[in-house]
Amino acid sequence: MHKKSGFGSAALLICLIMVVGIMAAGCGKKKVSGSKSVYKIGVVLSLSQAQAALGVPEQNALKLLEKKVNDEGGIEGHRVQFLIEDDESLPAKSKEKFTKLVNQEGVTAVIGTSFSGGTAAMTEDAEKNKIPLIGLSATTSLTHPVKKWTFRTPPTTQMVVERALGYIQKNLKLKKIGVLYDSGLFGTEGYETVKATAGKYGLEVVAAESYGTNDPDMTAQLTKIKSTPAQALIVWGTGPAPSIIAKNVQQLAMTIPYIGSHGIANQTFINLAGDAANGVVFPAGRVLVPSSIPADSDWRKTVDEFAKSYKEAYKTEVNTFAGHGWDAGLIMTEAMKAAIKANGDQEKLSASVIRDQIEKTKDLTGIAGTFTYSPSNHDGLKIDDLIMIKIENGAWTEAKSS
Repeated sequence: MHKKSGFGSAALLICLIMVVGIMAAGCGKKKVSGSKSVYKIGVVLSLSQAQAALGVPEQNALKLLEKKVNDEGGIEGHRVQFLIEDDESLPAKSKEKFTKLVNQEGVTAVIGTSFSGGTAAMTEDAEKNKIPLIGLSATTSLTHPVKKWTFRTPPTTQMVVERALGYIQKNLKLKKIGVLYDSGLFGTEGYETVKATAGKYGLEVVAAESYGTNDPDMTAQLTKIKSTPAQALIVWGTGPAPSIIAKNVQQLAMTIPYIGSHGIANQTFINLAGDAANGVVFPAGRVLVPSSIPADSDWRKTVDEFAKSYKEAYKTEVNTFAGHGWDAGLIMTEAMKAAIKANGDQEKLSASVIRDQIEKTKDLTGIAGTFTYSPSNHDGLKIDDLIMIKIENGAWTEAKSS
């Protein structure tokens, strides 16, 4: 009969402890079930051409979220997959990709797209086909009047305009403004909203000029505005054009303040405008200046964790548009989780069930703020979620209120 050595007993004990530890660690992390169906969410983004600076960070954020959700067990055991299509910054392509995702891929929910014209085109099809759509554009008309199947994550144009005009009135103490705007849907609605809201803040629009999204130079329009009594310049657009305008303003030695739209809330604007970006002020979400969010809040924790993981993954700072993508994906996946809890596990979630749960979203902490929807409100955010941002030495800073 062999006698066990003390070393053998100790080794056995160590092995048992290791096994128990591994089992305990595994129990703390849910796993996606290989036997359950994959929940596919359609996504249309502008990954090329004029609006790529918006679509690429949105895609980056959704890829991060997809990994996070699946690492944490998916949607009640179902792996989630974002099926992403590029609309090439063209409204006709937005509609085409939406149709492909619904008819060929069989998705029952869609996110997108990166610009107003494309989102408006998709909204028509979302309402017609009864597919829930979470839009990534700020155009107020996207959700006003409320459309049954359409929601949004960015703040509305109306919210952003009010924040900008309030800053001109209270901080700059000016009265007369000129507007230079993109002739597309986003810019046109921005101008019309400024014109309709200016009187509320004691302001007068004394000049208004438009430009094409791909125009290479706007000195002609700016020269006209320079000849008017305008004391501040509001530029409403996205893509490269606002950066070109900043350079044109510098070249023309225009000294009036440049107030941008939230369409320039990305590093690309600074990179393209160079030194001409310094001094530009615009309204946007607080993610660009996290210190503007209370340090002990869930919102700040969420933003800090997102910014850290985004930078680690993509070697660049997070921006507003990445936040819009993350928020849309978060709202959609949380609605799908709620749908299963309310209706039981299903091979495929219906469009109507997902829509109903999106509309029931309440106090969901995202990147742009805390989202709450209702039958009469498909916007989600409040004007207080926005701040005024000033570019100084090529970096975002909060433009303090006077």
